[in-house]
Amino acid sequence: MAVYEGLEPVIGLEVHAQLLTDSKIFCGCKAAYGEAPNSLTCPVCLGLPGALPVLNRRAVEFALKLILAVGGRVKQRSVFARKNYFYPDLPKGYQISQYSLPVGEGGKIGFTLENGRKKTCRIGRIHLEEDAGKSLHPEQSEAFSRVDFNRCGVPLAEIVSEPDLRSPEEAYGYLIKLKQILQYIGVCSGDMEKGHLRCDANISMRPKGVKKLGVRTELKNLNSFRAVERALRYEIERQMKLLESGKEIAPETLLWNESKQKAEPMRTKEESEDYRYFPEPDLPELVIDERQVEAVRKDRVEMPDEKASRLVKQYRIRAYDARILTETVELADYFERVMTACDNGRLAANWIITELLGAVNDCRDELKDFKISPTMLADLLKRLKENEITVQTGKEVFKEMVATGNAAGAIIEEKGLLQLNDEKTLLPLVENVLNSNPEKVEAYRNGKTALWDYFIGRIMQAGRGRANPKLAGKLLKKKLEG
Repeated sequence: MAVYEGLEPVIGLEVHAQLLTDSKIFCGCKAAYGEAPNSLTCPVCLGLPGALPVLNRRAVEFALKLILAVGGRVKQRSVFARKNYFYPDLPKGYQISQYSLPVGEGGKIGFTLENGRKKTCRIGRIHLEEDAGKSLHPEQSEAFSRVDFNRCGVPLAEIVSEPDLRSPEEAYGYLIKLKQILQYIGVCSGDMEKGHLRCDANISMRPKGVKKLGVRTELKNLNSFRAVERALRYEIERQMKLLESGKEIAPETLLWNESKQKAEPMRTKEESEDYRYFPEPDLPELVIDERQVEAVRKDRVEMPDEKASRLVKQYRIRAYDARILTETVELADYFERVMTACDNGRLAANWIITELLGAVNDCRDELKDFKISPTMLADLLKRLKENEITVQTGKEVFKEMVATGNAAGAIIEEKGLLQLNDEKTLLPLVENVLNSNPEKVEAYRNGKTALWDYFIGRIMQAGRGRANPKLAGKLLKKKLEG
């Protein structure tokens, strides 16, 4: 390895995002997940003789949204092409895609790595295409497989990055940010478990400072962003070992085996000539005028980084908290709905990040389906701020809200959890703690002031977490030092 420690990985990603249209890209069949196999098909998506494709306008609008969101250029004229290859789940024997003239070019995605370092990756192209079907192997038989053509013709936007990524961690960060953008603009669910977002990774090695690219391999069958990271790490190590031993890298396509944590050869790497691209004769040139682009631009939504900056200024929260709160549109909206009835942004951000997200994860719920609405959480926070309950009691009430779906006020009243805020109630608790610990009282008065926390803890315990800590501290100080 030492001989090649001056090498660097060069990584480019090809991401296929399934667009959230109601129908498929070239026919009127429903674009849905989970329906009975082969129930969402027609002569067009099955490639039957004489059936002609018609382009879905909504798919084009979604592509324009994406291109503008990453700062790319919408091409006034683009062309669909036939990408010819044989696969069992490709009924026509070719895929309608875009090749030399895509609908969008350029743009970039900026993101922050887990160590805080910022990185930018350029986008080479964004093009539209149709999805293929899905091969199924339910019987685990080598003799035959089953094919579900429901996914044939579902619209995809393929986002091809430039080879700007230099580590598996950068690839992971890029994918997280891209998924966030797709979800924010509402064009893709980003659900990798359902195949709505899929990624292929291209990787090669070259000496640092050299511009020429090395021989690349392509990794497929990556079913999660962490799988992309693991597969790239494996492939970097594999290529480094080959180079160290003086062997050449073969240009091939590799399948990532998640269970074995290794990449296995699938076929030699295809080049564009292998697909025999030529313009799709049944579709006219796609022409997009400036009015269409402007209509999409006017409908532009606030992007994650913009929203995070605004939340910091508007609600005076930390930049770190704002970045977490804007990870999804749903979470950012939840926070802002809480803030319509809460005037403490830091308190709301802290409770959402530490308590709410933990509970949602434990319940394995979607935020939109969670029992505690923004109004309910805001009511709990208001009671905390007004010293109606203590923080400790607030957490107990929150747990009960999660378990029952009941409002904070009802739980507090039913369980008698109101904070003890008057001296007449708290003073006996303070005196009882001091009278029960005469040796510690003497030690405190002789300079062992670290015992303060012990006394406060005992008072809070005696009050079952309901004692007002500020008032308890005031009374304790008076008794110890008065």
